[in-house]
Amino acid sequence: MRVICVDDERLLMEDTVALCLKIDGIDEAKGFTNPREALQWLEHERADAALLDIDMPDMNGIDLATAIKERWPDTAIFFLTGYPQYALDAFEVHASGYLLKPVKKQKLEAEIHYLTENGRRKPACRVEARTFGNFDLLVDGKPVAFRRAKSKELMAYLIDRHGAGVTRREAFAVLWEDRVYDLSMQKQLDVVIRSMRATLEEYGVSEVFEMRAGAMRVHPELISCDAWRYLAGDREAIRAFRGEYMSNYSWACLTEGRIANGRKTEGF
Repeated sequence: MRVICVDDERLLMEDTVALCLKIDGIDEAKGFTNPREALQWLEHERADAALLDIDMPDMNGIDLATAIKERWPDTAIFFLTGYPQYALDAFEVHASGYLLKPVKKQKLEAEIHYLTENGRRKPACRVEARTFGNFDLLVDGKPVAFRRAKSKELMAYLIDRHGAGVTRREAFAVLWEDRVYDLSMQKQLDVVIRSMRATLEEYGVSEVFEMRAGAMRVHPELISCDAWRYLAGDREAIRAFRGEYMSNYSWACLTEGRIANGRKTEGF
């Protein structure tokens, strides 16, 4: 398990990091004294749990927890504070734990063990699709760098279809809605598909994509997706949705509206 500790008092932060490293089940603990630096780090790395001080300048722990949950809903939040009056606010952001300072090793250890025993560690799926806001695909917690923007968009559309087959002509109409599907554009689509497959192979997750008899699809059982969890009634995913779905693609607006209304799309 990887944990981050955020406290504006450096000595307390370092003590918390040292305490975490003494607990079985925690493999790595990284500390920050600036909440915004922690958010920047999380843009490229994954944390299974975040241990946050509440009373911090510039951005307090409640706001930091809200930002983390909106972008990384699977990250468990623990508040470490000397102020019990914040408990209600902590539970409003679905904190996994609320510990008063000075934190005892036995108490923190019990909270961490409860977390791992109840399956709140990082998802079993290596591949994660984030669709709330702009679309991103992650492998082992790190964003996938597609060589071509159209290849990323094709993957986004396959995610949108939730495993339903997509024909070449349908994919073309989505990627180039104002173009004619002639021989030249068919070859261009071939380049996009090959590039997408090459990227998935590069990241070691080629098995998530399948193409047979001219139709292509992704395997939903190999991908964790916030929108799919939302439609399955996952409370964390429901809280994370802010009305935006794959905002970088105009074709996603129909699905966005249906998700906002709690209805399943045809592809779902």
